[in-house]
Amino acid sequence: MKIRKKIFQSDLEQIEEIVESTGFFHPYEVKIAYEVAEEAVKKGEEESGYYFIFIEENGKIIAFASYGEIPCTKNRYDLYWIVVHNNYRNKGLGSILLAEVEKEINENGGKAIYVETSSKEKYIPTRAFYTKNNYTIEAEMKDFYEDGDNKVVFIKKF
Repeated sequence: MKIRKKIFQSDLEQIEEIVESTGFFHPYEVKIAYEVAEEAVKKGEEESGYYFIFIEENGKIIAFASYGEIPCTKNRYDLYWIVVHNNYRNKGLGSILLAEVEKEINENGGKAIYVETSSKEKYIPTRAFYTKNNYTIEAEMKDFYEDGDNKVVFIKKF
């Protein structure tokens, strides 16, 4: 396995495939992941504000994370995506990606990382993942995504 920190045009289709493979995301969310990656390719990571970290195996992306500084804040970052291809889940790749994101943010003077996720039952493992990695729930917004689906916001401060 190899970690890569630069995005290329050739990554876009693989990003879409990885997000679809999980079964966690709506089609419009898959499209957004593609569009965010496409913007990072077209404008560059610094101008777009979207940074990527990939895990590859045999030249193919099997997991990725995307993050960026939150506009109008000082040294606060959002973790936009952390996605592992369904065929590679439960192998510690998410933790490897998260550690790499935290390292990059910390090295750039970041003070906090915010993560949003759903309160739906199928996201219990996602919420447990962040708790296991020392993130705490900062807020929960009732019926945010739809009735009965709250937005859960985690934070980790440095």
